[in-house]
Amino acid sequence: MARLLVTIDGPAASGKSTVARLLAEKLNATFLDTGAMYRAVTLAAMQTGANLTDQQQLLDVLDSTEFKFTAAQAGMLVHIDDADVTEKIRDPQVTANARYIAACAPARQRLVEMQQQFAAKHDKIVTEGRDQGTIAFPDANVKFFLTAGLDERAHRRQAELKSKGIEQTVEQIRENIRQRDDSDEKRFVGPLKPAADAIIVDTTHLTIEEVVEKLVACVKEKCLKSPERRNPKRREKDTD
Repeated sequence: MARLLVTIDGPAASGKSTVARLLAEKLNATFLDTGAMYRAVTLAAMQTGANLTDQQQLLDVLDSTEFKFTAAQAGMLVHIDDADVTEKIRDPQVTANARYIAACAPARQRLVEMQQQFAAKHDKIVTEGRDQGTIAFPDANVKFFLTAGLDERAHRRQAELKSKGIEQTVEQIRENIRQRDDSDEKRFVGPLKPAADAIIVDTTHLTIEEVVEKLVACVKEKCLKSPERRNPKRREKDTD
């Protein structure tokens, strides 16, 4: 396990990916984009014409496809059978269909294992997703759960898509996010919920920079303070 492991969970468009990437830069850590992993499997399934509601077909895609995830300064690079699909996996239809992979328990378990294998190769990890602090890395040093209002998340996603030349109405995006929230929260395996020891951060009225600084301060407070400050009772005993 990495020496420092920070998890960031939360619903769609709550700012997880951007915040996690920037936090990783601040901490000189590697960013693990689990959303990219789910999108990669989704894209592979779509390209082969698999029935996204058929668990066995999804597992067949996982068995017959080579996925490669590489840490990079700008984010995670994604390859499917040697083809660079880093940009293709961000297509809105791929994003919308990722819920089928997330709801497939056997596929989800495979992806959790892939995430754990990725993290084991790095000294410091910042990872984001929906079950990172509860399922994938329950022993993480620091766990965050980001939230934001539905309308705010819809506008954020619209701006993100527009910057990539993709036009969608905010109403359509809001409904897509609402459906994803419902699917994430109600699924049997790895449902979306904060870990019991997660620090919950509402990002609705915060800028990205403000969120990142808040998280940096929390990590430093929890992980970088001296042994004496972590255990004041011991310090008092030692000075008797």
